[in-house]
Amino acid sequence: MNRNFQGDDNLAALLDDYSVEVTSRDAASVAAAAATMRPGTEVFVANLPREGADVLVAAARTLKLAGLSPVPHVVARNIAGPRELGDMLARLTAEAGVGRALVLGGDRDDPAGPFDAALQLIETGAFQRAGIRRIAIGCYPEGHARIPADALAGALRDKLAAAADAGLDVLLVSQFVFDAAPVVAFAEGLRRQGVAAPLRVGVAGPADRAKLIKYALRCGVGASLRVLRERSELARNVLAGETPDEILGTVADAAAARPELAITGAHFFTFGNPAGSIGWAEDVRAAALPRLRAAGAR
Repeated sequence: MNRNFQGDDNLAALLDDYSVEVTSRDAASVAAAAATMRPGTEVFVANLPREGADVLVAAARTLKLAGLSPVPHVVARNIAGPRELGDMLARLTAEAGVGRALVLGGDRDDPAGPFDAALQLIETGAFQRAGIRRIAIGCYPEGHARIPADALAGALRDKLAAAADAGLDVLLVSQFVFDAAPVVAFAEGLRRQGVAAPLRVGVAGPADRAKLIKYALRCGVGASLRVLRERSELARNVLAGETPDEILGTVADAAAARPELAITGAHFFTFGNPAGSIGWAEDVRAAALPRLRAAGAR
């Protein structure tokens, strides 16, 4: 799309803080992130059901050795018990230098142990004992296919309160969306409630269309799917694996105009193609850098 210089600068500023997501067993994606991302950038590492801690720790260690900041998914329903949780977190900090973890409940119907919600993990104190003082929490601007809206809102409040009580710094990371409006509305609602935690906006990076639709249906991004149906040009671009210029550009403009929304970055769901998301984000940043430097010199 054609955006003016200020809009491009807003997008570049938003992408100054971006992260990508890979799965721990996808060695090619882990290697691609390690080879192409700026030092210090966060890479979220998903740990799928029935994958042991060894795979997660190994992926996180590879990313750390490449100068990146691994953010492992710690999934309540995948953990057999408190001892396994403590051991895994201790290994992640000692062997991979992990400083932040994404705490999730998980989707599997048969929990591996006594935990079935992210709140329970936060309340154990295991993160602090392992030396992890920063966590990320998932959020759903458009709701969740399997969880009622009231339950989602209450769970988020409870997790934020538990994290505050535990002295944990929180980053909110949204499920991926195809439309900016629900994200901005969600941020407005958070700030009205007095929630100060920064929000990183989830978007789908360039991906195979079948994978994208599968994940969208599973995750309940209903409003965004309706947008795709109503706007055929956007649908063609997204499903063809094109970049999220319009979505993130609109979010970036809102974030620049209203800093009180505390929308501070973007998170790319890469579906096995992290290089596509990384390349696009870095191209946007590089294109804006001369103008930003010139503005700073004036």
